[in-house]
Amino acid sequence: MIRSDTVRSLVNLLLFQLGWFLCVLFPGLLSATAAFGLVGIHLALVSQHRSRELQFILLGTVLGSLLDGLWFQLGVMTDSSGTVFWTPVWLVGMWALFLTTLAHSLSWMGSRPWLPFVLAPIAGPFAYWSASELGAVVLPAGWSSLLALALGWLVIFPLLMYIRKRFYPEITS
Repeated sequence: MIRSDTVRSLVNLLLFQLGWFLCVLFPGLLSATAAFGLVGIHLALVSQHRSRELQFILLGTVLGSLLDGLWFQLGVMTDSSGTVFWTPVWLVGMWALFLTTLAHSLSWMGSRPWLPFVLAPIAGPFAYWSASELGAVVLPAGWSSLLALALGWLVIFPLLMYIRKRFYPEITS
């Protein structure tokens, strides 16, 4: 386990970025497997409270995947393969990786309760737009899709930050 908070946050950020690129460039079961493997590496090297952080990651992954599934069902997004039951497995893996950042490389956002409300509606849709530019998803309604994603991120990100801070305070670097 890494002892330095700074190094843990840096490793966390690098693992997330690696997973994001793998999932977006090669969406599918293999990249999802890699993403979950990276979560395992995170838990082994970065996490100081593995069991509690895993609980948070699982809860947040379910919530985020449900939100993405809603977007697929409503036509806000489509999978580039066109075959999605609810949420593509690679996006589920990406949610798990993203949840690792809330207690580490993005934990600084928790010190300013208003910041997630400002940044999330911009950063969240930007990530999906970037994924669409790389061919992983399609945003068929253009700006309307981005607006819907912004509204969703306006809710989900502050909610996840609240859950982490309220119910899992010990997992933060």
